[in-house]
Amino acid sequence: MTKIQTQYNRRSFLKISAAAGGGMLIGFSWLTGCISEGKKDETLAIPNEWFDINGYIKIGDTGLVTIYSPNPEIGQNVRTSMPMIVAEELDVDWQHVVVEQAPLNTGFYNNQIAGGSQSIRRGWHPLRMAGATARRMLLEATAKEWGVEVTVLTVANGIIKEINGDRTMSYGEIASKAVGLDVPEEVELKDIKDFKLISTSVKNVDGKKIVTGKPLFGLDFQREGMQLAMIQHPPAFGMKVKDFNEADIKTMPGISDAFIVDITIPEPGYFDEKGFLQLIAIVGKTTWQLMKAKKALQVNWEQISEPESSEMHLKRMEETLASEMGESRKDGNPEAAFKKATKVIERSYSAPFLPHNTMEPMNFFANVTETSAELIGPTQTPQALEGSVSKLLGLPIEDITVNMTRMGGGFGRRLYVNFGVEAAAISKKIGGPVKLIYTREDDMTQGTYKPAYLATYKAGLDENNNLIAFSVKGTGLPESPVFENRFPAGTVENYIAEKASTKTNITTGAWRAPRSHFIAGAEQSFLDEVAELAGKDPIDFRLELLDKAISNPIGKRNDYDASRYAGVLKLVKEKSNWGQETPGIHRGVAAYFCHNSYVAEVIDIAMEDNKPKIKKVWCAVDCGIVINPDAAVNMMQGGVIDGIGHAMYSQLTFKDGLPQQSNFNQYRLIRHSQAPEAIEVFFVENNIDPTGLGEPGLPPAIGALANALYQATGERYYHQPFMSYKPVMG
Repeated sequence: MTKIQTQYNRRSFLKISAAAGGGMLIGFSWLTGCISEGKKDETLAIPNEWFDINGYIKIGDTGLVTIYSPNPEIGQNVRTSMPMIVAEELDVDWQHVVVEQAPLNTGFYNNQIAGGSQSIRRGWHPLRMAGATARRMLLEATAKEWGVEVTVLTVANGIIKEINGDRTMSYGEIASKAVGLDVPEEVELKDIKDFKLISTSVKNVDGKKIVTGKPLFGLDFQREGMQLAMIQHPPAFGMKVKDFNEADIKTMPGISDAFIVDITIPEPGYFDEKGFLQLIAIVGKTTWQLMKAKKALQVNWEQISEPESSEMHLKRMEETLASEMGESRKDGNPEAAFKKATKVIERSYSAPFLPHNTMEPMNFFANVTETSAELIGPTQTPQALEGSVSKLLGLPIEDITVNMTRMGGGFGRRLYVNFGVEAAAISKKIGGPVKLIYTREDDMTQGTYKPAYLATYKAGLDENNNLIAFSVKGTGLPESPVFENRFPAGTVENYIAEKASTKTNITTGAWRAPRSHFIAGAEQSFLDEVAELAGKDPIDFRLELLDKAISNPIGKRNDYDASRYAGVLKLVKEKSNWGQETPGIHRGVAAYFCHNSYVAEVIDIAMEDNKPKIKKVWCAVDCGIVINPDAAVNMMQGGVIDGIGHAMYSQLTFKDGLPQQSNFNQYRLIRHSQAPEAIEVFFVENNIDPTGLGEPGLPPAIGALANALYQATGERYYHQPFMSYKPVMG
């Protein structure tokens, strides 16, 4: 066992208890209670009384256990996998566990955010500690009850036993006594070899509700007396609302109010809106009546900055690459090495703006009074929302509550809190509860897009086809995509990375690994072309570079572990039978490290009716300990399909400041028939602390796709979406 210092105390626990509203939440709370798989067949009754052991765990008098999942559920399965970690250390039967979504509570939970594939990685130790602490307190209470030492007791599946005796005690029987004990200063964690629940496939606790359409998402939330609201933001970036036909709109059937809301926040944070700060809000009874009122709007818009276009964007980024680059890493003497290279290759790559298009439309509930604000809905950053609403309304933080619902997709969009802030502003204006709902057009044209990027790679080979010089320089609207310390940095003696930002008034933000999404595709496509120039197998070429990073790394800092990087390449090589020719099959490979995980992918393409069709994808993954293999496979498969689809088909373009795509009739996503016919996922087995999988499966799919397309069509693909240059996918 590993000993670990506990971090919880009674004061922080009491704060979470107060926020949760005390016991008896389980099975009765409005959207968030979920019974894990098989519970309908289990024999434990709903308890008459619940006992709060700590902020993560409640135990009922019948032995039923509640485990709170602290982080927002965005589809990454944390509402199942995070409680699994607690249950493992608590040593309770998973069939006796009920999962509840925890409210926002910064006094007890840390990192209550769904972003950057960090939930499991940053929650690993706190979750284990919570379970182990509760287990220790239950053992101590039992030892005290029986007048024995804790060391003579053992526990399994929620039943405490004497090692050399016949007495047993269930968690339900002793929970009331454990509550009064002091939290131990130090507890022991299980040895990884003793895990019984972690690394087993457990079905999603929300699965039945999802497939049967039961209320679960923010859009499902209802409150008596609640009105609905919609917004109208300016049609183009660089514009703001001046005035509108307010009186006419207020007389329309079902409309109770219409006004301009201003969500300008003093000292805005990273997740606050920066583009459209003044919006028209319409309040009424039904979405149909609100949508009719939106169509009847007559608005005078005011130009406040230059209207931008996609043509302008590309020109600006090209100018930046040509003149304004900043050196962020330099090893050796790249200039001299390029001069003496016998072969030099240089290629440029680009990717467009992309919206998120969450399947559940953006929405949020707010009920603001003179002294409080209640917020309920789908958010990836509840703490940021709490802070922004506090600043907007001038209310103390402690007078604001945020409860999280499950999200019908987020991909980074719900990191930004403007829709919750807008709901709060509207509720304050009307003096009552309201649920704000965006239309698809509102969401796709509102902003917070994946940035557009442009990067140029250059490589030099010596007379023996060894890579002796490498350069990468990149820019974006508004951020550079270049990670200067990632592969192949550390493998080339003469290396330079340069980056710079390009200004825009288009608002951008996180989008499922936006920088890695682009740079992995560009880098891995380029390395494929370099390997071809060197006359080397593309996997062997990468492994040759990684061997250098393992045996004699270049530079002072490399972000990746070269051995783990090489490990996933070797695994995907083995599983895909790389090197074995199959008639009619064209293969591409890519590997990438991001968000602390390593992924290598091989994509097989066949030509059908003169169009490429993806037949199979192999994924090799090193994310440390896999908490829930079934969910982990699902995450990887989703990332692969998402990456392929957006690389092939998706882009958001601008003309005179207006997004030219506003709904799915103009913006193309991948179709079911275009998804890979099969995706196999393999995990490297090790005892390394787990990392995340929300993002890492997507970036290498872009490079593997581009390289497979080249093998199938003979053409290299440098600019996303690949279809915009030549429609190829069947």
